[in-house]
Amino acid sequence: MSAKVLKLIEDEDVKFVDLRFTDSRGKEQHVSLPASKANESLFQDGKMFDGSSIAGWKGIEASDMVLMPEPDTAVMDPFTDEKTLIIRCDILEPATMQGYERDPRSVAKRAEAYLKSTGIADTAFFGPEPEFFVLDDVRWGASISGAFYKIDSEEAVWNSERVFEDGNMGHRPSVKGGYFPVPPVDSLHDLRSAMCLAMEEMGLTVEVHHHEVATAGQCEIGTEFSTLVKRADMNQILKYCVQNVAHSYGKTATFMPKPLVGDNGNGMHVHQSLGKDGKNIFSGDKYAGLSETALYYIGGIIKHARALNAFTNASTNSYKRLVPGFEAPVMLAYSAKNRSASVRIPHDANPKAARIEVRFPDSTGNPYLSFAAMMMAGLDGIQNKIHPGEPMDKDLYDLPPEEEKAIPQVCYALDQALDALDKDREFLTAGGVFTDDVIDGYIKLKMDEVTRLRMTTHPVEFDLYYSL
Repeated sequence: MSAKVLKLIEDEDVKFVDLRFTDSRGKEQHVSLPASKANESLFQDGKMFDGSSIAGWKGIEASDMVLMPEPDTAVMDPFTDEKTLIIRCDILEPATMQGYERDPRSVAKRAEAYLKSTGIADTAFFGPEPEFFVLDDVRWGASISGAFYKIDSEEAVWNSERVFEDGNMGHRPSVKGGYFPVPPVDSLHDLRSAMCLAMEEMGLTVEVHHHEVATAGQCEIGTEFSTLVKRADMNQILKYCVQNVAHSYGKTATFMPKPLVGDNGNGMHVHQSLGKDGKNIFSGDKYAGLSETALYYIGGIIKHARALNAFTNASTNSYKRLVPGFEAPVMLAYSAKNRSASVRIPHDANPKAARIEVRFPDSTGNPYLSFAAMMMAGLDGIQNKIHPGEPMDKDLYDLPPEEEKAIPQVCYALDQALDALDKDREFLTAGGVFTDDVIDGYIKLKMDEVTRLRMTTHPVEFDLYYSL
């Protein structure tokens, strides 16, 4: 495979090779090499780098790590001035040349290997649906003298009175009115089309793009499902394309779950299924076209949901979206078609496409860790025959208080999710997929974020308490 990459470098007259990996928070990192440094030894020995500079990884006393490029991930970068080939890497320990314990991509690979070892299935499929905002301006600050943030979008409803140099054209989606008006109300159609073309140039298969519910440029681009590690790779490509195309148009894109107060947030619904010997083992006749195996998988997701939140909703901002009493997937129940349940069974006329949709995740979760964790929860449900109970086919947003209390809910804050993960980790450590070191290091990394927010005075607190 490395020979094909070296030939590609030659044929395309590539000038630079960009080695990429993903840190624990889910952010892509990279180092670029002149194409002349890309040879067989690079693919055999990898590239050494300083792991102590990556948050949540090694100390300076043991910082040497190996970037090991995976040849079949090679893809041309459409955004660079000089021809650049991107190759995704695993992080290896130099002493053993095995996957580094805390490397998210190595965790995901261990999860795929564990799945095969159970005999339950040989393939896990994931189809995430990340939502994002495209904005025209964003500013923020937090210092000893005060804190603020301000966002703006020409499309936003609050700009209906604004005086523009070329006039105010007036076509805008209202609050919760962005789903699905045609242009010119949907002002980002051409921008999303450009994003889609960039994604396809980088190997993704685009299935749909559209404006989402919120005003101020909320969008979604749907791309084809794939296997666990590959789909996590694809998520990183999708985000890269969205952010860079927006940047090239003089705009800015964010996958932050709740940048707007009072309108919909950005979720990332994740479709999931398991396959064995080429057959979808979620297909059956137990409920809404699902097998008993699929129901047990749902049972595992619901049982471990609060621990999963630490990975699938990995920011303090995530829980500004997951607020009970609003249209958020906080109720840990399952249902066919019902979008108020946190686990939905989408209708599909083709039984081979039977799957579940977990609706509480968002894009602040590291995709390698999020997908691996959800699969491990589902496998625990299958192995221990955890049935999810009766489906909830009623509107969960409009339940009487006594009924609502009987249904478990997702976490309401990141520190609560991290505490749940600390106490409920055995399902993740099965087969050495996640280790205690991975989980402990992740909890420490994320608690630093919680502590920083706890220590920062919020403008709303002045509203609430200044005159008391």
